Amino acid sequence: MADTGDINVGSIIRFNGELVQITDYQHRTPGNLRAFYQAKMRNLKNGKQTENRFRSGEGVEIVRVEYRQMQFIYTEAEFAVVMDNETYEQIHVPLMLFGSGSKFLKEGMEVKISFEGDDVIIAEPPTFVECQITYTEPGMKGDTATNTLKKATLDTGTEISVPLFFNEGDWVKIDTRTGDYVERIKK
Repeated sequence: MADTGDINVGSIIRFNGELVQITDYQHRTPGNLRAFYQAKMRNLKNGKQTENRFRSGEGVEIVRVEYRQMQFIYTEAEFAVVMDNETYEQIHVPLMLFGSGSKFLKEGMEVKISFEGDDVIIAEPPTFVECQITYTEPGMKGDTATNTLKKATLDTGTEISVPLFFNEGDWVKIDTRTGDYVERIKK
């Protein structure tokens, strides 16, 4: 059994019988009171946010999680079908576990899947993906003076905002956590 000093941001613990991931964790020592840890947690089953105070030295159950790199194959209804690269076993993972990054998934892409036993508890797309612009209004040379953005449709079908000088066929690097373009790529 671990105690509150062993927890960090990103740790997965069992709290009130549910698996939760620590999203914010601070040690507090108010005036003449005892020290405590203030934790913000996200339930891995339903995504709800909760907060709790833990006493210093209080026992907590840290859950050991197995991470595996798997290959995204295709989407089927509200599931993503991924394949283990070693055993070629296919697993259906709920798309909601990928969060907003699910709209940037492409065939053959490596994704990180976390298991507790045989249950999938976390799914992460790559942090950055490269996509091609399939439709946008034509750009003009010299449209780099302002930070004005226009809509562009990617090869995944997702619409993002890009600078005015981007054209159809350009490749962009996108941050899947925010959905924003990072830079233009020459290919």
